[in-house]
Amino acid sequence: MDPHRVVVVGYDDAELLDIACVTTTLDAVRQIDPALRYDIALATPGGGPITCTSGLVLGGQAALERIRGPIGTLVVSGGLGHNAAADDERIVGHVRRLARESERVASLCTGASVLAAAGLLDGRRATTHWRFADDLARAYPQVAVDPRPIWVQDGNVYTAAGVTSALDLALSFIEADFGADLARWVSRAMVTYLHRPGNQAQMSMFTAAPAADHDMVRKVTDHIAGGLDGDLSTEALARLARVSPRHLTRLFRAHLRQTPGRYVRKARVTSAAQLLSTTDLPVARIAARCGFASAEALRQAFAKEYGIAPSQYRSVATTAG
Repeated sequence: MDPHRVVVVGYDDAELLDIACVTTTLDAVRQIDPALRYDIALATPGGGPITCTSGLVLGGQAALERIRGPIGTLVVSGGLGHNAAADDERIVGHVRRLARESERVASLCTGASVLAAAGLLDGRRATTHWRFADDLARAYPQVAVDPRPIWVQDGNVYTAAGVTSALDLALSFIEADFGADLARWVSRAMVTYLHRPGNQAQMSMFTAAPAADHDMVRKVTDHIAGGLDGDLSTEALARLARVSPRHLTRLFRAHLRQTPGRYVRKARVTSAAQLLSTTDLPVARIAARCGFASAEALRQAFAKEYGIAPSQYRSVATTAG
């Protein structure tokens, strides 16, 4: 079988982990099955070395301007140098040219800026790292920026949130190219217990800092996290905070940009996802522990948040581990 050709576009101040997650994950295919492999090259302006954000220097393997198709997968890395790359007409022009000769086009993290500058995201849904999503949306209003998923596919164009989500995107490529079994073997080789679906949220609500500058809101969110199986109605939470339900809702909207009810539902679904991927508890037990009235109520909330059923989410976690 001819190798699937992958060209990774790098530039100064690119994120090394973006590049490594994709290249190392794809190269693992060759190590598991020598009959299958990706032909991977790092293309840089002029073919010279690039200095990554971390200060480490990578040697280019090919000059971007000399690359010719056909290409299986074109990947544009992200990094703090993305704005300079997006403003560089040579880089953008060659990415636009190579995209026409590629079966699949992808960006990692802020590399979405380069794809957007090349017009490749016009009219498409795309994601990027949550810290830079607003900047991308303002700079390119013709792009439907969604900061929530870890990666998004729109036609043959893929955008990922970057950093470790680049690994998840690479695993999805392997599954599409060589099947789910090989993708699971690579997942094990990479010591990642879960091949996350693209619609999983970039950031758990429990790792996102709450409004630490408002003691009352922090008290209520701490109470929610510690008692998901209790009465977490807006009225009950308002009694805890000693304010009216209306005032509590105003505070949540001001500091967390959502209502208390929405925050509670998301907290319960997030906790359920954690239990599904790390325990063998029955779905009904997980539902009860997370405060859902029934397994069916959990299924409905889970499908609304993640787009898949709890059993499907668990199946992915189990087979990938």
